[in-house]
Amino acid sequence: MKGIIVKGDKQIPQLVWDDVEDVIYKDGEVLVDVQATAVNRADLLQAKGGYPPPPGASEILGLEMAGIIAEVGDDVIGCEVGDRVCALLPGGGYAQKVAVPAGMLLKIPDDWTFEMATAVPEVWLTAFVNLFLEGNLQKGETVLLHAGASGVGTAAIQLAKAIGAQVFLTASASKHAACRNLGADLTIDYKNNDFLEEVLAATNGEGVDLILDPVGGAYLDRNIQALRPFGRLVNIGLLSGGAGQINMAHVLRKRLRIVGSTLRTRPVAEKIAITQQFADQFWLLLRIGTLKPIIDSVFPIQDAQAAHEYVAQNKNIGKVILKI
Repeated sequence: MKGIIVKGDKQIPQLVWDDVEDVIYKDGEVLVDVQATAVNRADLLQAKGGYPPPPGASEILGLEMAGIIAEVGDDVIGCEVGDRVCALLPGGGYAQKVAVPAGMLLKIPDDWTFEMATAVPEVWLTAFVNLFLEGNLQKGETVLLHAGASGVGTAAIQLAKAIGAQVFLTASASKHAACRNLGADLTIDYKNNDFLEEVLAATNGEGVDLILDPVGGAYLDRNIQALRPFGRLVNIGLLSGGAGQINMAHVLRKRLRIVGSTLRTRPVAEKIAITQQFADQFWLLLRIGTLKPIIDSVFPIQDAQAAHEYVAQNKNIGKVILKI
């Protein structure tokens, strides 16, 4: 089969569509002919030698896929050859075939394209886990989303609004209209304005209940100041690096919670449980169109290099898809 191989210097990796080893699937798994995958920040990091896959996972890039079941392993119930499915992956999506535990699969509605389906697993499950399971977001609360126009951001806006929360976000000004169309209540131009000042002004100095942050160290102190008492900060990335300073007096006085969260390295059983919880609560809303995967652009898999460069330049609103 073919897949993306990372070649060249790790500072400037070259993504090449070439022959790779065939996938072997096990009991409890299915083999899927991949029709589409997507670009995530983790893929960019892995291509440069960071954020390796969990032990035993494929070394090939790609954290999600949509495709057609080609073969079914023993002990698999409820799946058949020919079923159209999508799933979260620990790796291996940038290839013609991938092995997936059957419990991870979501069946694709008949009127969905594969490109639409592959825009769901990584970002919608990430948003779901961190808003609700880690962040305990409740109806009537306010959440601040950094990188609000990203794939995770556009999913998180919709999920938060679906349960009756208020959404503030940071994004470049050119992306604000798209975020407001998804339901954002306050959009902050992080390049020209201080998000802390904007948040405090909008909340009469009280702050927000929850912050979802992929930026990391550079935002840490202002995030803490932007939280109201009993607020929660969930860090899901380190775009600005891992080092930051905070005044612990704010944390203690306001009785704050700071949570570090990743999805990729969680055990398979936990990811299956997360997938099922998400499906139970929100899959119907996606199927009927109340919630919508946001696709920025579609690249052929052979142009994965260009797709990575596009995402690295922060040009996208929503997901960048790779079509196989």
